[in-house]
Amino acid sequence: MASNILFLPFRRTNAVSMSTAIKQYISTKYDQHPDMFKKDLEAIDIMRTNAVNSLEAHVSGIQKLTVYAAQLVWIGGKFPIDIGVDFTWYPALGYNTQRPESQNNLRFELANVLFNLASLYTQLAVSLNRSTSDGLKSACNYFCQAAGVISHLKDTVIPDLRTTPPEDMDTMTLESIQQLLLAQAQECFWSKAVKDGLKDSLIAKLAAKVSDFYDQAAEFGTHSDIISTEWIHHMTAKHHHFAAAAQYRASRDCLEKQKYGEEVARLRDSLVCVNEALKESRWINKVVLGDLNGLKARVNEDLKRAEKDNDVIYLMPVPPKSELKTLDRAGMATARIPPEVSDLYSALGDKGAFGQPLFARLVPYAVHVAVSIYDERKERLVNTTIIDELEALTTKLRDLLQSLNLPSSLQALEKPLGLPPSLISHAEEIRQQDGLHKLQRAIHEIRKLKANDEAIYQEGVGLLKTEAAEDEKARSKHGTDRWSRQPSPQAAEKLYAKVNEIDGYLKSAASSDELVRKKFKECESALQVLSGTKLDLEAFVPSSRRATLTPAVEKAADNLRSVLSEVNQLERRRKRIIQQMREKVRNDDINSAILAETARFEREYPMQKIEPAMFENLFEDRLEQYNEDKKVVLQEKESQSQLVSRIQQANAAFVTARRGDSSTKEREQALQQLDNAYFKYKEIVSNLNTGRKFYNDLATIVTSFTDDCRNFAYQRRVEAGQMETDLASALSNLNLNLQDQKERQTLRSHYTTQQQPPSSNGPIAAPTPTRAPQPEPGIWNPAQGIKFGGAPPQQVQQPQQPIGNVHHPAYPNANTRSGGQWDVSRGIQFG
Repeated sequence: MASNILFLPFRRTNAVSMSTAIKQYISTKYDQHPDMFKKDLEAIDIMRTNAVNSLEAHVSGIQKLTVYAAQLVWIGGKFPIDIGVDFTWYPALGYNTQRPESQNNLRFELANVLFNLASLYTQLAVSLNRSTSDGLKSACNYFCQAAGVISHLKDTVIPDLRTTPPEDMDTMTLESIQQLLLAQAQECFWSKAVKDGLKDSLIAKLAAKVSDFYDQAAEFGTHSDIISTEWIHHMTAKHHHFAAAAQYRASRDCLEKQKYGEEVARLRDSLVCVNEALKESRWINKVVLGDLNGLKARVNEDLKRAEKDNDVIYLMPVPPKSELKTLDRAGMATARIPPEVSDLYSALGDKGAFGQPLFARLVPYAVHVAVSIYDERKERLVNTTIIDELEALTTKLRDLLQSLNLPSSLQALEKPLGLPPSLISHAEEIRQQDGLHKLQRAIHEIRKLKANDEAIYQEGVGLLKTEAAEDEKARSKHGTDRWSRQPSPQAAEKLYAKVNEIDGYLKSAASSDELVRKKFKECESALQVLSGTKLDLEAFVPSSRRATLTPAVEKAADNLRSVLSEVNQLERRRKRIIQQMREKVRNDDINSAILAETARFEREYPMQKIEPAMFENLFEDRLEQYNEDKKVVLQEKESQSQLVSRIQQANAAFVTARRGDSSTKEREQALQQLDNAYFKYKEIVSNLNTGRKFYNDLATIVTSFTDDCRNFAYQRRVEAGQMETDLASALSNLNLNLQDQKERQTLRSHYTTQQQPPSSNGPIAAPTPTRAPQPEPGIWNPAQGIKFGGAPPQQVQQPQQPIGNVHHPAYPNANTRSGGQWDVSRGIQFG
């Protein structure tokens, strides 16, 4: 049924099971069992079904949509937005309403639900009986609420979407819709003022503001590719219509105040505006056209009477339009966001209208993220500032001993025959661990892990290259104008950045792997000796003749032995410190503290979404417990500095005392080589463990990268297929599309050349015609075509005003004929 106001159509969707994805996510990401939330899982599916099936104008749909929207916002704090459900929705406006869009995004689902809520408000407004004051008041309220929902969607939900918004939810489209809804709300208030018989001066102000709203809606619409040209023509006609209505009511106010010259001027301007509106008659429906013709008839009648009275009786000067005072505005329509939309959290809970929030017993996702953040910071702090520092000090000390040929020079002197106990202990440790084969197996295993990571990574790179080649081929085939989507590197900027990032990881790891292999090759022969039998060790370490120990040598040896004993004690102490620190990190569980803090946040700030950043103060307080451990590192540095000094002095005295004695030189070298090999072995084991962990972690990264590449390539192929279909369809409808584009560009140029619409606080003058002048009568114009018989093409028979028309009270005498005088605009009728 035709109407003089518009409504938003609903967006449609396909059925999906949210419970399945949520259950799977809880199973894999949380410590809680999904069976604990069986009722909640059933409830969320029921809520979605009720919400998406509320596609009729009934007030019960409001609660169904808002309840589901409130739960979506709530569970957004419990789960990530990409929960694992592909929500599919069909556009409500534009030319692609049969092409669905799917996103794995809870906020995308929320945006569509809120759009349907706005649509429901508009359809409730249209369904009301607007021939009564109560009906007009309710319709105005519904349109204001619909505008509020669109405003909330535009300003809050869409900016937080994290993905490209749907094509019919871009900024210009939503702005145009919001202004249209405000215009229709203001129009309802204007109609109520007319019906209630308020003063003409107030009605004129109300009508002027209606005109402003429609003008802004049409202007935004011309900059949108979604708002149809039919709607733009409708809004343009209404803009001029209410500019004419405002001047008409202002003229009646002038008549009452005996400003007869100004009355004539305003009636003339009203006629100009209504004629401008009638130029849209080809595109507007019969109800709007009937309103315009009714207004025109009344303006013509009053203008004839006013001009005659002024010319004969009052003789007042008629001011030009430029001297007319601009009409003031009375804006009564505002975008009112319903409380259940602006503050969804308040409707949930014990006292809330929507009942208990779902998954309330599930620890918020932000809490798990916060725990992970703290664990990562804690481990990084302990490893980089404590453990790594201690190990670096020990390595530096070991390098010093190796450069001084210690403790081999002392062992060769004290035990010229047999094997030193420390060497036997080191060899036994390596034999028990099957050290040589252990290193070889680890190197081989890491090589396999690396190859597997590289294969997965190259698969992802290959998918990107293939997709890019397909896209470029299609672009070459169709041209850049028609194949208008972004090239692959721009469409997947993050993925292409990940390519270089992972490639850098692999190159850095390859360099580290080569360094470890080089270390292994250098000490492989010595490790073979340490892995052998005691006879192999004795054969490798030559015996030496027993040297004569002078008192000076013996004293220096005792001093050096004492210092080396301190070194051993220092190394054992550091091992204990490192072990204690790792144990402390393992026992540092922040879960209970974060849960307590979460409970406090939910109690003190019930409307605020829990975010990991809210726990920063807790993190800082908690990490202060490691400040004392950092002081231990400083103490160890000071102790080592003093010990190094004593080692150098003791070794210098020992070397001086033995000057000229070379009897143990070969034995010293052999013992030092085996001692160095043992410490190299320990270092390589640590390096390989680090490498294994690195490649295992990298496997997760490259797997996720390749999955993302696969999803991206699939989505792009689906998109490309749809674009191919659309292009084929576009070619079959080329003439229609070209006509629509030309019409939209004409409208856009029309609004671009006009001055900017005024602010809501400042008045503007009624618009002046900007179309080309009509052809003079009697002269044929090629644009009119050739027609035979019938009434002139521009003459339109005035339709009978429908019962309940909201504009009818404004023009009570629109359909009355003037006393037996023939009106040429009505044509010739028989019977």
